[in-house]
Amino acid sequence: MDGFFKDKRIVVTGGAGFLGGYVTEGLRQRGCKNILVPKIEDYDLVDLKDVIRMYEDTKPDIVIHLAAVVGGIGANLDHPGEFFYKNLMMGVQLIEQGRLRNIEKLVAIGTICAYPKFTPVPFREDDLWNGYPEETNAPYGLAKKMLLVQSQAYRAEYDFNSIFLLPVNFYGPRDNFDPASSHVIPALIKKCVDAIEGGTDHIECWGTGGVSREFIYVADAAEGILLATEHYNGAEPVNIGSGFEITIKELVETIARLTGFGGEIRWDSSKPDGQPRRRLDVSRAKESFGFEAKTDFEQGLKATIDWYVKTRKRAVGNSV
Repeated sequence: MDGFFKDKRIVVTGGAGFLGGYVTEGLRQRGCKNILVPKIEDYDLVDLKDVIRMYEDTKPDIVIHLAAVVGGIGANLDHPGEFFYKNLMMGVQLIEQGRLRNIEKLVAIGTICAYPKFTPVPFREDDLWNGYPEETNAPYGLAKKMLLVQSQAYRAEYDFNSIFLLPVNFYGPRDNFDPASSHVIPALIKKCVDAIEGGTDHIECWGTGGVSREFIYVADAAEGILLATEHYNGAEPVNIGSGFEITIKELVETIARLTGFGGEIRWDSSKPDGQPRRRLDVSRAKESFGFEAKTDFEQGLKATIDWYVKTRKRAVGNSV
């Protein structure tokens, strides 16, 4: 498959975002000369007219659909309707318009939030329909899961090559550190760094800390997506993860240690924990297209913290 991307026109929705930046870098490293990133200022992918115009303007061979409206537990609780509608409409319309244009392939990115709340650990793709998702992010998870239904239905009726990947939460340099919409790792890094710089003797964390999560370094996730784009053409969903599980309590303690925060960690048990456990079975990705995550978790955290601290210092310096 050497040179697979070389002469193809690849649209990466969300290509200007966190994960998208790593995917487009990976495409360039693979020799892709036509990477097309529809920016939100030019195309509202929730609007059918803009989706049609985007296809007419870019004429892609392959679409990698990364664009999503996402956030942590708080954002999901505040915007369940918005998260459901926008994520559903973007994906459904991109797949339909891609099918009408007979594009070569569409890669749809799902979410671990699509899994049932009490999925046996590790999560296997075959368990995806054995229950309802965890309530705090069910609208988002179900909207994404409908893209799997659509992909499989279109493959059966139209022989349309749409694949569906299920990644865990990403983390790494260039992550979103906005408290209103960030996920748990950047949110905790920011809390610890803020506390150190502000001289605060404690940080507050949601829930009990007893639940577990799996994370994947963003560069590894991008590599998995690109390997699947090159090599996988199956109907079945595929997990993209690290196979590594850590409790939120252990995560907070690790981030506190790596940032140098030595104060008290306070838990607000009135806030939701979310799903009890999350860890993926990653064997299908290895078997289907040879993907394995490479980055050690603590090393990935150090790189993320270093990037955030340096970026923060530059921002402060520029504002003086």
